[in-house]
Amino acid sequence: MNKLKYKRVLLKLSGEVFAGERKYGIDPKILGFFAKEVKKAHSIGSQIAMVIGGGNIFRGTSASANGMDRVAADYSGMLATVMNALAFQAALESIGVPCRVQTAIEMKAIAEPYIKLKAIRHLEKGRVVIFAAGTGNPYFTTDTAAALRAAEIDADVLFKCTKVDGVYNCDPVHNKDAQKYTEIRYINVLKKQLKVMDSTAISLCMDNHIPLVVFNVYKPGNIEKAVLGQKVGTTIKE
Repeated sequence: MNKLKYKRVLLKLSGEVFAGERKYGIDPKILGFFAKEVKKAHSIGSQIAMVIGGGNIFRGTSASANGMDRVAADYSGMLATVMNALAFQAALESIGVPCRVQTAIEMKAIAEPYIKLKAIRHLEKGRVVIFAAGTGNPYFTTDTAAALRAAEIDADVLFKCTKVDGVYNCDPVHNKDAQKYTEIRYINVLKKQLKVMDSTAISLCMDNHIPLVVFNVYKPGNIEKAVLGQKVGTTIKE
């Protein structure tokens, strides 16, 4: 068996990736693909926690920009992350991966409340844990929630799973001359204002010495390669 570089990991998935080509809602085929990718990493012994965004259903910042009260918009976005978490839990369990959802906003009928020690116990027992509803507070993104939870559960690494294969000096979609970084320091991400995660999330990772790996989640095997420490995407560290 290959030796894991990262035993306990936190995966950050944006909600948009669940939509696939639909651009809204959840594409069952995409959901199934991601579940199988997580299973590959889980089956080699990695303890996996996740934070999933809600942008495929509702984006609080967009709603706020269009006149909706910011606090109400952010709470609506948190509820969208719960919907995604429950859908992904079902996808994982359908292929034999035990999973628990914990929410920052209590909703006993559908998920456990977030309790750090209980989450760690689930991970130690081989269950995937999905943290939903962000931090439970408005004005904080799910990127920040991912960095916070990674620090709380003492994760070895935070994986930022995206549509692109790493961090570039400018948008590679719109600029064919964009240059990719294989490694970059946290402070340089902040100085250059690279659109990896929001500055609060990057600062949390920097202050708590959590390496951040950014890679293309659509490429089969990338999650497994990342937990093994193989070169994928861009690594952000001190």
